Amino acid sequence: MQRNHISDPNEPFPKPQALASATTTHSQSRFRISTRKLPISKSGTIDALTEKIGIPMPEMIFGDNVVGIEHVPSGWSLNFNTPDALDAVDKTDRHMLKVAYARDWESTREGTTQGIKEVVKPYDWSYSTTYTGSIEASAMKFAPTDKVIPIELLKRRDPILFFDEVMLYESELDDNGISIFSVKVRVHEKRMLLLCRLFMRLDNVVLRIRDTRVYVDFETDEVFANTRRKKRPTRKSRGNFSCLEDSQTTLQSH
Repeated sequence: MQRNHISDPNEPFPKPQALASATTTHSQSRFRISTRKLPISKSGTIDALTEKIGIPMPEMIFGDNVVGIEHVPSGWSLNFNTPDALDAVDKTDRHMLKVAYARDWESTREGTTQGIKEVVKPYDWSYSTTYTGSIEASAMKFAPTDKVIPIELLKRRDPILFFDEVMLYESELDDNGISIFSVKVRVHEKRMLLLCRLFMRLDNVVLRIRDTRVYVDFETDEVFANTRRKKRPTRKSRGNFSCLEDSQTTLQSH
């Protein structure tokens, strides 16, 4: 296992050629798992992403952070990175949320909000991305399947050979809540699980969770992915979420 040499967030921001040495890798069977954690991006990266993606960036972005899974013999790989995650944020006003006090504010300014909307480019300012990962350099794609991720196997207390958690971005939504997009990965001898999660809470409006789970069977080389989206009003401190989507896909054995 190769360890990330950067542990102090106050260290100078690394140059591009130093990114490889800032990566932690773990090999298990025919797969290579990698994570990279670096300090919050500086203004140059933020400006470049803003121009490329076309929306304002969250307060905290980790533009060089990444989590990757590679099947070494075939070259197939799946990674989770910040630019692609932010690029999957809706750039229209179709899914814009309103803070709890917005309706009262609008009622006192009737006729002015449309003008504001025309001046300011609309986008989903809650940063509720629909991103489920980036597949690199491979014709192999995920396809629907009846198989499910074996949760019971993951509940077993098998030794954890590798674990990491990587933050991709975070926003406090102008002090109206929080939106966090992060990735966790844990590796056992015969299997691994990756969890990519969007957690978004808009105070007194809605709580939204969007999960992508990736399960790898090291004995068969099969890769399963499950996407689940759910939400509930934040006024309900308890109760069930409304499940909006629950899809299961698999990648055929390599």
